[in-house]
Amino acid sequence: METESDKPADRLRITEIFYSLQGESRTIGLPTSFIRFTGCPLRCNYCDTEYAFTGGKWMGIDDVLAAISEHHTPYVTVTGGEPLAQKNSLVLLKKLCDAGYQVSLETSGALNVCDVDSRVSKVMDIKTPASGEVEKNLWANIDCLTSHDQVKFVLCNRADYDWATSILRHYQIADKCEVLFSPSHREISIHDLAEWVLHDHLPVRVQIQLHKHIWGETPGK
Repeated sequence: METESDKPADRLRITEIFYSLQGESRTIGLPTSFIRFTGCPLRCNYCDTEYAFTGGKWMGIDDVLAAISEHHTPYVTVTGGEPLAQKNSLVLLKKLCDAGYQVSLETSGALNVCDVDSRVSKVMDIKTPASGEVEKNLWANIDCLTSHDQVKFVLCNRADYDWATSILRHYQIADKCEVLFSPSHREISIHDLAEWVLHDHLPVRVQIQLHKHIWGETPGK
């Protein structure tokens, strides 16, 4: 039986590594390697990756690098679950950058992002009231954002939109980085969201989850 001491010091708990089109954020539509970490301290109402809460397998960082090299793309997204819940995620992110990849990190914003390698594009999801996890937002993270990063609000209803608009303005987030407003899949009309943003002249990018429009709810896509 494998014991804790038998596992490599640079181990990571990984649910899946796969190759697909980026479905969100700045590199939407580009072929990308995805590294999905296992485990998450949050339980958002609209979560579409509950299968990543548990399970997975232990992988050494060099094994992860070898796996994504087979995809022949410069774009790598580290996602979850919540990658930053595993301390070795910071090591992996640095090594990916050192290897020349263009790296993005999808994180809930509930954990400290300030130690993430500055070459990584942080895509930080600020949780709205309808997510059920709004109290988990770590507001100090906003001070660690740069123009290289993005903030995402997943919106479930008009109340979420109004709340996100107030947060956007209070913290002046659009002056720090790009802001994404995304409708929770099948919960809010993209048409309505577009009309609200235009009416309020918000400095945000409206986005949809491209991968769900192509493959539906298929895991690993």
